Amino acid sequence: MALKATIFKAELQIADMDRNYYHDHALTLARHPSETDERMMVRLLAFALNASEDLTFCKGLSSEGEPDLWRKDLTGAIDLWIEVGLPDEKEIRKACGRAAQVRIYSYGGRGAALWWNQVGDTLDRCANLGVIDLPPEASQGLAGLARRNMRLQCTIQDGDAWFTDGENTVQVEPVTLKAPQAASRRA
Repeated sequence: MALKATIFKAELQIADMDRNYYHDHALTLARHPSETDERMMVRLLAFALNASEDLTFCKGLSSEGEPDLWRKDLTGAIDLWIEVGLPDEKEIRKACGRAAQVRIYSYGGRGAALWWNQVGDTLDRCANLGVIDLPPEASQGLAGLARRNMRLQCTIQDGDAWFTDGENTVQVEPVTLKAPQAASRRA
């Protein structure tokens, strides 16, 4: 018998002072049986850092050809494609051809550094790609906030994020490994 996804509910209050975005989101996250709390919470962080009314979680691990999150415009064109983890170089290039912007949130410390050393030079020519690395203590700290029913606040200022559940706070200082070289081609 196939294992089913575990459902997590999150009430997420976002105060993004960098983008002047202040909003509450009631989110449902399906954690794939092979997914860890750490990866799921990095997906939630990626949502918070890019939050908008049109940003949605996708099937991710359970479906090829879909990212972890995406934002589409009214015509169905993909404005933003977000992957979490250490995706395959070929899949990243394919995503860069399909979406106006692609963002990857890598995590895992040494494993993420080795991955970037392998793919970084090749992906440098992907003008619409941004790669952000998360320190291991931050991604592991986020995993510690994971609950089946979560009530979280996220404050974003000067590129850093603070997540709190009211008792515990995790500071996330993302490191940009690659910034996009050009503005959106659909802008």
